[in-house]
Amino acid sequence: MRFLNAAVLTVIAIAPVFAQENVNAPAAATSPAGSGGLRRGPQVPKGPTPRLADGHPDFSGVWNGGGPVGDLTQGLAKGEKIPLLPEAEALMKSRDSKDDPEANCLPTGVPRIAPYPWRIVQTPTHVFFLFEGNIHSYRQIFMNGKHPEDPDPTWYGHSTAKWDGDTLVVDTVGFNDKFWFDFRGHPHTEKLHTIERYTRTDFGTLQNDVTIDDPGAYSKPFTLHFTARLRPGEELMEYICQENNQDVNHIKGKAGTP
Repeated sequence: MRFLNAAVLTVIAIAPVFAQENVNAPAAATSPAGSGGLRRGPQVPKGPTPRLADGHPDFSGVWNGGGPVGDLTQGLAKGEKIPLLPEAEALMKSRDSKDDPEANCLPTGVPRIAPYPWRIVQTPTHVFFLFEGNIHSYRQIFMNGKHPEDPDPTWYGHSTAKWDGDTLVVDTVGFNDKFWFDFRGHPHTEKLHTIERYTRTDFGTLQNDVTIDDPGAYSKPFTLHFTARLRPGEELMEYICQENNQDVNHIKGKAGTP
């Protein structure tokens, strides 16, 4: 059984690097050295990629990870850097940890993910991402749909998707500028456009290669890689951050620092 409460958020806030490793690294059966005895969870289940009756991969299930938590740069390929524009870098450096929207029970946006499980529900017309963390929020992704000409800015934007072989390509526009990409405070603007490429490489592994294109905050598009792990037999718990969020008042210092 998972016990998730406000204290967990404090651990994540003061140790973002560990949190990111915990959700994106391959799961281990035993506690790794230097982890303070915290386990990474059960072994990643093995087996071939399941498929639907139409032949497409079946992404349904409860997953953990698949996006940045503490630091966006951990999804970069070796040697690459985040191409921040000077104005965006100055904004990031000015941010305080206590002002992180995710720490204040607001949605994570895209591609950030909370360090809690989430579920994919897949239908012929829609794909839904159901999030356990923060406010039990969800993303609605329209299969083979079209973006509105002038979408209202929202936390998760307007998402459409199509298949590219066995990869689900999710195209999202229409974001607001309120969420942070990570605990370090990487910003974005309403010009943000994301393209996520989800590939279930085997039964227990879901890869997400996400391209971020935001000319308002970054000098060029860049791509990040994250991995989600299947949590078979688990269900999403009711976790309402607003009811008992005791941690944000104790988070001190600039964003991304203990």
